[in-house]
Amino acid sequence: MDLKLLFITLLGIICCSSAQQEGNECIKANALSCGECIQVGAKCGWCTDTQEFLKQGEPTSARCDELESLRKRGCATAKIENPHGSQRILKNKAVTNRKKGAEKLRPEDITQIQPQKLSLNLRSGEPQNIKLKFKRAEDYPIDLYYLMDLSYSMKDDLENVKNLGTSLMKEMSKITSDFRIGFGSFVEKTVMPYISTTPAKLLNPCTGDQNCTSPFSYKNVLKLTSNGEQFNSLVGKQQISGNLDSPEGGFDAIMQVAVCGEHIGWRNVTRLMVFSTDAGFHFAGDGKLGGIVLPNDGKCHLENNMYTMSHYYDYPSIAHLVQKLSENNIQTIFAVTEEFQPVYKELKNLIPKSAVGTLSANSSNVINLIVDAYNSLSSEVILENSKLPEGVTITYQSRCKNGVVNEGENGRKCSNISIGDEVSFNINITAQGCPKQVKPESIKIKPLGFTEEVEILLNFICECECHKHGIKNSDMCHNGNGTFECGACRCNKGRVGRQCECRKDEVSTEDLDKNCRKDNGTDICSNNGECVCGTCECKKRDNPEERYSGKFCECDNFNCDRSNNKLCGGHGRCECRVCICDANYTGSACDCSLDASTCLASNKQICNGRGICECGTCRCTDPKFQGPTCEICPTCPGVCTEHKSVENKGETIMYSMWKIMCILNLKPCKRIALHQIHKLMFFLAASYDPFNDVCLVFGLALLLIWKLLMIIHDRREFAKFEKEKMNAKWDTV
Repeated sequence: MDLKLLFITLLGIICCSSAQQEGNECIKANALSCGECIQVGAKCGWCTDTQEFLKQGEPTSARCDELESLRKRGCATAKIENPHGSQRILKNKAVTNRKKGAEKLRPEDITQIQPQKLSLNLRSGEPQNIKLKFKRAEDYPIDLYYLMDLSYSMKDDLENVKNLGTSLMKEMSKITSDFRIGFGSFVEKTVMPYISTTPAKLLNPCTGDQNCTSPFSYKNVLKLTSNGEQFNSLVGKQQISGNLDSPEGGFDAIMQVAVCGEHIGWRNVTRLMVFSTDAGFHFAGDGKLGGIVLPNDGKCHLENNMYTMSHYYDYPSIAHLVQKLSENNIQTIFAVTEEFQPVYKELKNLIPKSAVGTLSANSSNVINLIVDAYNSLSSEVILENSKLPEGVTITYQSRCKNGVVNEGENGRKCSNISIGDEVSFNINITAQGCPKQVKPESIKIKPLGFTEEVEILLNFICECECHKHGIKNSDMCHNGNGTFECGACRCNKGRVGRQCECRKDEVSTEDLDKNCRKDNGTDICSNNGECVCGTCECKKRDNPEERYSGKFCECDNFNCDRSNNKLCGGHGRCECRVCICDANYTGSACDCSLDASTCLASNKQICNGRGICECGTCRCTDPKFQGPTCEICPTCPGVCTEHKSVENKGETIMYSMWKIMCILNLKPCKRIALHQIHKLMFFLAASYDPFNDVCLVFGLALLLIWKLLMIIHDRREFAKFEKEKMNAKWDTV
């Protein structure tokens, strides 16, 4: 048993070693310089030893290998180039610890995220971890813009909103001492079929004696202000308008509110937009109904506070709105009636940092709705990053209140944050390789709905330190025909070869390479070797059992199909990436056995004559049959018939035996009924075997015993009866 365990352990170690060799990305990269090597991954190092490291016939690319492998092959640690990434904090202003009622600060002096600027040096495959801290500041300034649908159905709502300014200012003063409010309205695009374009309807789109204002797309009524009375005054002068179709042109208005920052008066503080309506919305593509086909350009088109290009540009798409709202740090509160709750809840799921509240029929609950929505939005922080450079990835882990840790997409956010709470984020930034143009890049990370952000400068490590100490025109590179750096030659222009021993003007590059390309393909030496002056020099592997071969290094003995984690299933050998199977095995991984013994049914037929033996397993061709050898047929009528015949046979035997007993003794037979022996009958029927009469003998013995007991019982009963009869005669006397 111990020997078996030892064998399994050794086998696991061998398999693990083989898997490691097979997955050695450093060797596979065929790197010809130290810079190329370190870009493959963080596990790769480059040996600069010029003396005895490379064995005869090994190519330059053999200098690039995993660190432990380089050491095993005899490269001293001091001779291994293995640069590491680093980071430096450039701006680290502490988060603001400010209480309400304290000295008033300018918005730009309030800090909620730390640090604010970093510089990273990225080595390919090596993540750099940074930690960000977020603390929700108390008494943080708020800008709120109320965007209202002024179509006719919102007439009673307008009356309640006219006094919203002072009431909302009073309520929001409980949250912040620096609050500003603005107002805008929208109806619809001013073209058919959205509105009626008859002269009379353009002046008054409402019916009857209703006095309505001319239809319009979007109007910026009041720039953000801290004067609540001014809000009440201007909103009180607004009039209802009208349109023809049910969906409104609110998306046009949202776009202008988002991109027209100077007209709206947005500050770098918390920005809220309340979108109030009792109807659905038009979106990109709906403009075609009015002959408008140009996509929305996402730019500001306000003149005299009126949107002037509604007839020219289509409605924006949802994705376009998401982009612009995010870019401008605007959080949206959809205040809509009960009827349209499902529609706007779906929209909320597409727009980050947005909320939906149920607006009463006349907007009387709008203040409570806004306060509740703001508390919900501000209690959650979600980080987002700008577009990443090519080859750069980022992952998040959040550490929230009460020790809650989130990862993956949830690692970007923390919920249920109260004022003064502090949470942190661990962020890993990793580069794979180097960008095509090696230059510094930058990315930005910010909490959604906030104007603060973290700037991260990215520098890429694409060359080794030894690159700086290269010796130009070195004698080690065939009479000075190259630069000797990091233990290898980098040939001068016009020279090729491991030691720059070939001249391109003697033999053109194409002539050199064509001898190393299989079938005039594009890969040189099948990417498994070097073309040294027109001849492929295959890469050597650390495991002597594994090797590349062939004129173009196109073959190897370790990249064949596997089965059960074994090369060629353990039943063959790998030759030029194709399994040569042992006898009685076939398949691409030699995992198909030709031995049919496992398919033999109990009747010695292959798969019971109801299937085909494939790779040692039965495939039943008759749909009625199943099981490992196609012998099980649950639906076949013969099954029930067989059981029925056994039952009938048993019953016949029992009846015959009962009849015999009746002949022997008639008196007891009168008291014997068939149902009294029914249980015995079924017992014998179930155990009856047509090929074995043992059950019959056993049954007869049981019945004889039963018969004897009944005779004894009857005699006792008869004697008792006679005695009682005699007693009855004395009573009559």
